[in-house]
Amino acid sequence: MKHNITMTIILLSIFLLAQFIGIAILHNYIDVSKSAETGKTEFKDLPIGERPPVQEKTSFIPIIIAILIGTGFLFLLMKYNLIWIWKGWFLLAAFFALTIAWDAFLPKIVALVMAGVFALWKVFRPNVLVHNITELFIYGGLAAIFVPLFNLFSVIILLVLISGYDAYAVWKSKHMIALAKSQAKAKIFAGLMLPYKLGGMGKPNPRLKIKKVKVKAAILGGGDIGFPIIFAGVVLKEIGLWQSLIIPFGALLGLAVLLWKGKQNKFYPAMPFISAGCFIALGIAWGIGLLL
Repeated sequence: MKHNITMTIILLSIFLLAQFIGIAILHNYIDVSKSAETGKTEFKDLPIGERPPVQEKTSFIPIIIAILIGTGFLFLLMKYNLIWIWKGWFLLAAFFALTIAWDAFLPKIVALVMAGVFALWKVFRPNVLVHNITELFIYGGLAAIFVPLFNLFSVIILLVLISGYDAYAVWKSKHMIALAKSQAKAKIFAGLMLPYKLGGMGKPNPRLKIKKVKVKAAILGGGDIGFPIIFAGVVLKEIGLWQSLIIPFGALLGLAVLLWKGKQNKFYPAMPFISAGCFIALGIAWGIGLLL
């Protein structure tokens, strides 16, 4: 197994919780009255900014290009040790995503204030609890931006391309491994990070001559959380709510297989497994729909 049974269960549980929180956020962004008028699922405007004007059937193309450019830019920041720029970028991204996520449930001013406080806390005073709690909401907020841009065809193509890229970046070029290590070292990792031991996670006392202890942790990248939420959101948009609620269990199955078959201290691309699980879940949802 990739991790011990306890850590595996905790990681899978938090992953599944993030999926359902994401779907809840997306469901709250549905404009019921407008959807009734048009006969298709329509989403409310975002509290901050506007969604990119792209065509649904080809929306995967600019998204993939943006991911590649963003990854290249991040590598440049890490190469030249421009951590302060990366922290600023990460701070803004967390603030916008959390604002969008919490605006689905709270008054706008409350969502803005909370997002600002937690984004600053996350970046400048990071700890395990705040980091992982905010990660539960960030990807649902991002999904609220991107789900309206996709149809079922384009989101399937997106997952296929992302899975191929993830496999190449981890198994072939290995640049995703280097990127994950750099983020973790800078304490601005995008994704779940669950230490095996909570002890030693605080700041060391400079008066005490204590060697730093490397704490083993279970990690899961942000994309591995966010892309299945986007997929489930498009299923919600195109097919229906109960069908979308099946998708997280398929994604969970794919991740569980990876964690069960994986070996300790080795890196694996999660998206091929998670995407396969999402596609299986979509097939099951279609099958159930035919029987009803």
